[in-house]
Amino acid sequence: MPTVAALFSAGKDSTLAALVLEPFYDVTLCSCTFALDAGPSVAGTAREAGERAGFPVATVELDASVAREAVDRMVADGYPREGIQLVHEHALETVAGRDEVDGRPFDAVADGTRRDDRAPAIERPFAQSLEDRHGVDYLRPLAGYGRGAIDELTGRLLEVETGPSERLPTGDYETELRALMAAEHGEGTVADVFPEHVQSRVRGRSR
Repeated sequence: MPTVAALFSAGKDSTLAALVLEPFYDVTLCSCTFALDAGPSVAGTAREAGERAGFPVATVELDASVAREAVDRMVADGYPREGIQLVHEHALETVAGRDEVDGRPFDAVADGTRRDDRAPAIERPFAQSLEDRHGVDYLRPLAGYGRGAIDELTGRLLEVETGPSERLPTGDYETELRALMAAEHGEGTVADVFPEHVQSRVRGRSR
């Protein structure tokens, strides 16, 4: 069976993407972290969520300079879209550029981006370039699913905890970006840049 290294945030979208891929690929979840002193490591949260969902989880360290560039861009823009896009593309590049994850070579990289996502959103030229340069397939298993369908499927398949983004740290790099922004620009800037939204954290598969 071919193998896939799937970006994993501990949330419902990336977990659902792994479940969609599971019949066709040997899935390893990749928790991407900047390992910054400014905030909590996301690795522990992601590992716990991934293992509860029944998948092996590998920790992949990203370039901390990209986090700082993303924070500077978000503060300058006054919104997070371009900074999040920068980090997501960097995460895909970092994983795709590795020879293996958790000691295993892989044939594809994947993420949990949805049909209606504005950021991150991987366009065809980037996807084709990623595949050509690194010799892997790029998979986006939720590309045809809207929010309603994803909520329906995750409600059937997963046990999920939800809460305000500032109160529910996840295995997503947004947690680290928010902490870095708070350390360098203050909590008020974080509140100004990041709109209020609900985060999810997977507790396991439905029984």
